[in-house]
Amino acid sequence: MKLVGARQLHELSAPPVERMGRDELARVQLTKLRRALGPVLKTNPFYRRKLTGAGVRRAEDVRTLEDLGRLPFTTKQELSADQSAHPPHGTNLTFPQHNYTRAFQTSGTTGTPLFWLETRESWEWQTRCWATVYRAAGVTASDRIFFAFSFGPFVGFWSAHDSAQAMGAMVLPGGGMSSHQRAKAILTHGATVLVCTPTYALHLGEVARREGLDMAASGVRITIHAGEPGASLPATKRRIEATWGARCYDHAGATEVGAWGFECAAQDGMHINEGEFIFEIIDPETCAPANEGELVITNLGRAGMPVIRYRTGDRARLDTTACSCGRTFRRLAGGILGRVDDAFVLRGVNVFPSAIENIVRQHPEAGEYAVEIHRCGELDEMRIRVEASPTVDGPTVAAGVARDLLDGLGLRVSVEAAPPGSLPRFEMKARRITDHRKREPASARPTSP
Repeated sequence: MKLVGARQLHELSAPPVERMGRDELARVQLTKLRRALGPVLKTNPFYRRKLTGAGVRRAEDVRTLEDLGRLPFTTKQELSADQSAHPPHGTNLTFPQHNYTRAFQTSGTTGTPLFWLETRESWEWQTRCWATVYRAAGVTASDRIFFAFSFGPFVGFWSAHDSAQAMGAMVLPGGGMSSHQRAKAILTHGATVLVCTPTYALHLGEVARREGLDMAASGVRITIHAGEPGASLPATKRRIEATWGARCYDHAGATEVGAWGFECAAQDGMHINEGEFIFEIIDPETCAPANEGELVITNLGRAGMPVIRYRTGDRARLDTTACSCGRTFRRLAGGILGRVDDAFVLRGVNVFPSAIENIVRQHPEAGEYAVEIHRCGELDEMRIRVEASPTVDGPTVAAGVARDLLDGLGLRVSVEAAPPGSLPRFEMKARRITDHRKREPASARPTSP
C-alpha cells in the first residue's frame, strides 16, 4: 500500500481546535452558534418563527450549549413542506436572493428533492469543512485528485472539488465519462487520490479488471468515500483497499448539513467535526439523549440557509474514548450505521442493510448483490442474488454467503447465484434492497419454495 511521506505528515498536523479540551471547545461552539443565530433571528422567517416560539429572541438568550436542547428539532419533512408552501426555495433564507451564489438539490432518494442555496461565505465554509477531511486522510497540495462523480444538480462532491482546488491540489473531474474512460483517465493523469461512493469504487475496479487494467498498481494511494455507510464496514473497506492498493477513508455529509464527518489515520471510527458543528444523539422514539440512536446536527458556519437541531435520520453510536491520533473530537463507532428507518423486521429479527453488506463483502469471490423481501404465505422471506467471479462456481459462492448470513443474522436466507454483470450498478447511492411486502397484494405473493 502506498504511504504518505514524512514531509507530508508534517504538513497534515491537526489545527488547535481539533485538540482542544472539551470545555474550551464548548466555548468555541457557543460563540459560533450565537454568531450564526444573530442574523437568522433578524431576517430568517423559518427559524425566527421556530426559535421565538421556544423563547429565543436574541442570540444571547442561548446562554450555554445546554440551552440548545430546549430548541425545537428540524426535520426534512418540515423543510420540504415549507418549500412546497413557498416555492421554490422556502422561507429558510436569511438574506435576499442576490446574496446566494450557488443552488443545489438533494438526490431525492427518500422523497421530494430539497433545494439548497449557498452564499459565498457559506460555500467557503463548506470547502473548509472538506479541508478537514483531506487533512485527516493525508491529502496534500501535491496530490492529483480524481472525482468519479457526475457533477449534477446535487451537492455531492462539488464542495470536495472546490476545496481541493483551494488547497492547491490538481483536480481531475470525471463528469460525463463512462467507467472505462474514468479508469483510463486515472492512469493517464497519474491520479493519487480517488473520491467517489464506496459502491462505485468497487464497480470502477471491476470495469478496469475486465479491460485488463490493474488499478492496484496505479498511483492512487488514498480513496475517500461518502454517500453510503460502506467505507466504514470492515469487509467493504478491505475490498476497496485490495482493489486500489490504497488506504480507504470514510467521510459523511449531507446537502442540508454540510461535510461533517471524517476518518483519521488511526481509522478507529469516524470523527465528528465539532469545530464546525454541534452533534447530539437521541432515541428516535422518545427524543431523549442516547449513546446510540438518531444523529442530530446543528451547523455553525452556514447562516444563509442553516439547519438547527436537524434530525438527519442517520443511526450512529457515540465513542467517547481517546483516539490515538490526538484529536479530541469525538467519534462514531463504525461511522454511520445506516438509516434509522432502514432496518426491517424479518421473522422477528431486526435486520440492518449494513449487516448484510458486511457479510457479503467478506466473500472475495462475491460481487454485486440484490435483496428482495416478500411475504410467502404466512412467512416473510428474504432472497438474495449474488454475482460471482466468472472463474469460480456461482452456486458454491451463494451457499457460502447463505451459511454466513445464517451465522451472522440467525436467519435462514435463500441465496442464489446471478450471472456476472446482470445486477444494477450505481454511481451514487446504491439501492440494493426491495421490500415488496407493503405494496404487493396477497394474490401476487410468491409461495415458499
